[in-house]
Amino acid sequence: MSESAAAATSTWSGRFNEPVSELVKRFTASVFFDKRMAMQDIRGSLAHATMLARQHIIAAADLAAIERGMNQIRGEIERGEFNWHLDDEDVHLNIEKRLTVLVGDAGKRLHTGRSRNDQVATDIRLWLRDTIDVIDGLLANFIHALLDVAETHAATPLPGFTHMQVAQPVTFGHHLLAYVEMMRRDRERMSDVRRRVNRLPLGAAALAGTTFPIDREFVARELGFDAVCENSLDAVSDRDFAIEFTAAAALVMVHLSRLSEELILWMSPRFGFIDLADRFTTGSSIMPQKKNPDVPELARGKSGRVFGHLMGLLTLMKGQPLAYNKDNQEDKEPLFDTADTLTDTLRVFIEMVPGIRVKAAAMAAALRQGFATATDLADYLVKRGLPFRDAHEAVARAVRAAEEKGCDLADLPLAELQAFSPLIDDDVFAVLTIEGSLDARDHIGGTAPNQVRAAIARVRSAL
Repeated sequence: MSESAAAATSTWSGRFNEPVSELVKRFTASVFFDKRMAMQDIRGSLAHATMLARQHIIAAADLAAIERGMNQIRGEIERGEFNWHLDDEDVHLNIEKRLTVLVGDAGKRLHTGRSRNDQVATDIRLWLRDTIDVIDGLLANFIHALLDVAETHAATPLPGFTHMQVAQPVTFGHHLLAYVEMMRRDRERMSDVRRRVNRLPLGAAALAGTTFPIDREFVARELGFDAVCENSLDAVSDRDFAIEFTAAAALVMVHLSRLSEELILWMSPRFGFIDLADRFTTGSSIMPQKKNPDVPELARGKSGRVFGHLMGLLTLMKGQPLAYNKDNQEDKEPLFDTADTLTDTLRVFIEMVPGIRVKAAAMAAALRQGFATATDLADYLVKRGLPFRDAHEAVARAVRAAEEKGCDLADLPLAELQAFSPLIDDDVFAVLTIEGSLDARDHIGGTAPNQVRAAIARVRSAL
């Protein structure tokens, strides 16, 4: 085969006098990662072909042949029988070449009125829309898993921390509900991203639109898009939706990483608050006593991977002039890996959370070490008429005295407590109990067990 004949084997090579070098083929090809969009590519092509026939741009016989060929290709891909070729660069050309082999000239007419620029922009939006729907379901399942554990431990006391110091009593259920709220916001963000993903670029062609009498709104309806992209230049070059999705995914990973950090700390013997099921931990090759929380540690580490993809996509786009540039081929691998990392992490957490074994005695012991009810004593004095700053000072002196004695505030004799304020009476000991502290915070958002149960019910109803 002559050089010019070899060059002509590409769909665009009629302009060139020599074939692309093998090195450049490997450098520029994307087929081995973008083939995961094959089903979206077929869906988009079928909608485009239906519109072309409806507008009398191609014949009805051509549409029938295209549909027949695409059905065969879909089956080949699903069965793992489709042969992907590096020479055909990407998922789009691989499918189009196979279609042409199967149905002849009808396959060659499919690309009428479109470019790979608007084709890939459509495929990736279809793929991302499908992926967001999967992630939404996983987030909902994860929320359910958290709610189940929170309901079981709606009244299990746990030290609440600020600055990693014991602050006030909360319940384990209340603590988990904080992560439920994070995940609910994450669902809202993903839903919001999906609205902007769900706009159709197809019809923008290479950058300026097409001279054919296409019906973009019809294609949008066929593919379930809410609207069309209004500017052809923006339609083919925009990757805001990929950046926005990765930013939303990064926030989910922030939340999963925070929970991971707590699981790791709580599982440590220094805390000893929980244990994880053996199937989510590993041992040591040298220390036989070890039980390592590898799953949360990996989740904590994988968050950095997603953050890096966000920075990569922002950097990819920041210097690009309008319209499409080959740089944009680099959007897919970080986008795909972000989605894979997030979905894999959510799936393992959905399985792991129900197996958390709570060590309530260790949590209660930690509460006795940190003067967790000191604020309750200050509030008690304020309710008896003492200004808060004076109450704060009196309780601080009482804490110092208890610390010197090596006991809790509730262990100080009444007479000694009254030395710090004559307003203290024998009913103070009910205030200084952990249960009393929890029950006193009986308002929406508070940690009182009945409020925790009410919050769980509200979330379940909303789900």
